[in-house]
Amino acid sequence: MIRLVLFDIDGTLIHTGGAGIKAFAQAFAAEFGVPDGVERLKFGGRTDFSLVREFFTLERIEPSPENFARFFASYVRSLQELIPACKGGACAGVLEFYQELRAQAQPPLTGLLTGNIKEGARIKLERFGLWDKFPFGGFADDHEERAHIAAAALRRGSHAFGRDLRGDEVLVIGDTPLDIRCARAIGAKALAVATGGASLEELERHNPDWAVPDLTRISAAAVMGGN
Repeated sequence: MIRLVLFDIDGTLIHTGGAGIKAFAQAFAAEFGVPDGVERLKFGGRTDFSLVREFFTLERIEPSPENFARFFASYVRSLQELIPACKGGACAGVLEFYQELRAQAQPPLTGLLTGNIKEGARIKLERFGLWDKFPFGGFADDHEERAHIAAAALRRGSHAFGRDLRGDEVLVIGDTPLDIRCARAIGAKALAVATGGASLEELERHNPDWAVPDLTRISAAAVMGGN
């Protein structure tokens, strides 16, 4: 039975009208004088730290702790300025699916598994009233690689549950092949939703346990399993 459900954010829980990418661009320009710093980066399923490291490599900027700190301080400021006016919202079926999870006889814990830094995740999800629904998670602050972020989310979920959770007791919901891959890294089940950058056909090629156009097309009971 599923005891822990971990959600990706961008393209899975919410759309922000590109506010995160715009904030990246503003930070690259403000701190490092590169006005088109996002043009060569692919954001889908990536972690914030890996994206910034790739930018530093492309622009031959020292990937020092000080430069990462400069970038993320500027990014957070820009995101806070952009997010109130962003055009977006919860992805189709998210709120209903969450409520179905809570209504189960033995509701699972819900957390986050995201490539966002924690402060960026908070800013985005608070905008749509979702932050308080996820009391813990794994974030880019934990590690640059998504598999390690997944391990951090599982560790925190296990602590909240009161015992070590097995992989088959965990469900990861995401919108990219990279989300499926990091689910497998912790032995978890994967529910892929085509509400982000990847098509349903592309997601299906990576063999998730379920693949749906959006969360209106599957019930919480269908993925929870039995005792």
